[in-house]
Amino acid sequence: MSETQNIEYKSVWKDEYLKWICGFANAQGGTLFIGKDDNGNVVGVKNAKKLLEELPNKITTILGVVAPVNLYQTEQGDYIKIIVDSHPNPVNYKGEYYFRSGSTKQELKGAALDKFLLHKYGKKWDGVTVPNVQISELKQETFEFFKKKGIEAKRLDEKCLKESTEQLLNNLNLIENGHLKRAAILLFHPDPEKFVTGAYIKIGFFRTESDLLFQDTIHGNLLEQVEKTIELLFTKYIRAMISYEGISRVETYEYPVAALREALLNAVAHKDYAGCTPIQIKVYADRIRIWNEGQLPENWTVDKLMHEHSSRPYNPDIANAFFRSGYVESWGRGIEIMTEQCSLAKLPPPTITNEGSDFLIVFRKDIYNAVDLGSLGLSERQIKAVLYVKEKGKITNSEYQKINSVSKPTATRDLAELTDTYKILKNTGFGAGSIYELAT
Repeated sequence: MSETQNIEYKSVWKDEYLKWICGFANAQGGTLFIGKDDNGNVVGVKNAKKLLEELPNKITTILGVVAPVNLYQTEQGDYIKIIVDSHPNPVNYKGEYYFRSGSTKQELKGAALDKFLLHKYGKKWDGVTVPNVQISELKQETFEFFKKKGIEAKRLDEKCLKESTEQLLNNLNLIENGHLKRAAILLFHPDPEKFVTGAYIKIGFFRTESDLLFQDTIHGNLLEQVEKTIELLFTKYIRAMISYEGISRVETYEYPVAALREALLNAVAHKDYAGCTPIQIKVYADRIRIWNEGQLPENWTVDKLMHEHSSRPYNPDIANAFFRSGYVESWGRGIEIMTEQCSLAKLPPPTITNEGSDFLIVFRKDIYNAVDLGSLGLSERQIKAVLYVKEKGKITNSEYQKINSVSKPTATRDLAELTDTYKILKNTGFGAGSIYELAT
């Protein structure tokens, strides 16, 4: 048996292995064997009885924890087994904090250490207080906007209009021991970046991954960022298709507003603000990528996120304020709403990935419209055929001839271009039985 998340093998004892015990205590616990090789085979340890006497005292004195130390005698030699339980409080080795992750020991420093310590004490990053910031420094216009939205959504009672700002903050649990929490600063301060590095949003329009055409940055508190970003996306970055119903002008955007809004709110509410990196929105001709630094709850996967699940916000105080304002639901339906909206707009569902601290949502556009197809260089006949396939699901050579009033050689040539050159259609048959469908 090789080393795992909860098992470590050492052939001899060294005092530095107290760091491994520290790492187990700070994680899910584990077992340290002394006198076994890396594959778990007994190789024997010479001073086993002496270690049996010394190690319990050493572990308690240096780490402040109690770990059972047991001696086992075999024909291959003696070995020692040290059983380490997960400890409710942070454990340090001479002022250094270690954590078992996978089969490795990691020293926690900086933001990772802050996060670990907060977690051990049952706190979240956005629930930590910020000293020396007064309520009077917060932006009154944002409070008025927040109240108005909350009342419209029936998440706040109209009597909140008569309450003081301090009462509202207390009701939202954004004050602790007379101090404002980080969540209050992010939600209502005119310039939260004074306190939280990277608390803003970047948007860019890219021709290719390395060819940035234009960009914007959105600053202010989180409520302002959401409103400004949505407005900017749908006035500058995302095209609207114009149509008419009678004499009424109708604008249909390339992406459903509700789906992108939900994705943006998800990124803002669940971002790991300790990471100091802004939310990044990359807009391309055929897709939009919304990235934020953040992680799923422990033992969660993207697959779990895509199905019915409970609400486990990364920043509960920010999420609660967003709920009270009517911005979001509290039941973990964000992904479901995005998927539903994309389906109604006849777009593919968003794809979601979470690798390490990278959380990414990608929306893909329906490029099968006359404007986009024309910009690719398709002829009017080919555009008509692609729209036909979009509606009917497939087209044959004879159907192409019929809808375009062309000969078989012309239809064959046009369809070959659509499959081989433009790669918009794919041929799923052979010879006279060829059937053409959308390639994606």
